[in-house]
Amino acid sequence: MKRFVGTSLLVFVVAVGAYAVDDKRAQPTASAPADKARAVSQESIAYLQRLRKNTPFGTADFNLEGLRAGMGSRREPTIKDIKLIRSKIGEISCEWVLAAGADPDVRLLYLHGGGVVSGSGAYYLPLAAHISAAAKCAVLLPDYRLAPEHAFPAGLEDCIAAHQWIISNGPVGAGPATSTFIAGDSAGGSLTLATLLALRDRNLPLPAGGIPLSATTDFTLASESLKTVTDPIISARTMPLFRDLYLGKQDPRNPLASPVFGDYHGIPPLLIHVGEHEMLLDDSIRVADKARSDGIQVKLEVWSGMFHVFQSHEPLLPEARESIEQIANFIRSNLPKP
Repeated sequence: MKRFVGTSLLVFVVAVGAYAVDDKRAQPTASAPADKARAVSQESIAYLQRLRKNTPFGTADFNLEGLRAGMGSRREPTIKDIKLIRSKIGEISCEWVLAAGADPDVRLLYLHGGGVVSGSGAYYLPLAAHISAAAKCAVLLPDYRLAPEHAFPAGLEDCIAAHQWIISNGPVGAGPATSTFIAGDSAGGSLTLATLLALRDRNLPLPAGGIPLSATTDFTLASESLKTVTDPIISARTMPLFRDLYLGKQDPRNPLASPVFGDYHGIPPLLIHVGEHEMLLDDSIRVADKARSDGIQVKLEVWSGMFHVFQSHEPLLPEARESIEQIANFIRSNLPKP
């Protein structure tokens, strides 16, 4: 696969591609919010034009070894004065990311992408650093177990355990959190929603909010955008492969595997971001509709001209900076009132 390591053209990952025009449908589904469309920045337009020449990952083959090599690499933060503190939750390796001036008692659990078969917290250090700096919070990146060696729900159980842990443990040691949040992208976005559902069902403490980015929410693969959005980064042919590696013969309609089928009563507020031109667009729109129908406060933003996990691109595009600032505002607005 051409330019695999150089551009990290991966699904459920920190993918850095885009598609600005020529989708088979001109607009997202009718349930998308009717907010005024944003103008796409010139930087993004130029970047999209360069990447449009790439062959989508999985078009001809599925290279799990290569996917893991790319997503398992370590990328150091690109901003200064970031503290990186490695820790363990039982057998789960993890790393705290703490920007200068961040409150160690406001804690965000960030669940990495990678299709639940690849990925690592180390790959997400730059994005975690940007969020920590913007939101003035501590970010924990856990290396949850991956399929197929550890099939569903092993990784989810690690995410649940990680949230339980950060309630009473922070980057400077044991101590209660002022507030916790859960975020994640792509497969990590799915795990974000599934973790919220599982915590609620088990009567465990819930975070103050959830932030799924470009989330995978339906492993029955019923979202229309899988068929109608031409995604230059990832082929829709990969989706059944990711599903089978993760679930095997287990029911894809299980809400903890496909959160679009979940009951969201009692779940904290959600901030959902997704790019207009990614094949998982409708996964986000549909889960936002479901959560709203269950009475949950949801802010869904479909970013014009944007692509899968655009917040992770380095250097940050203007849209990525604005999205991260919205994440920071969401965290600040859901902190306990003094």
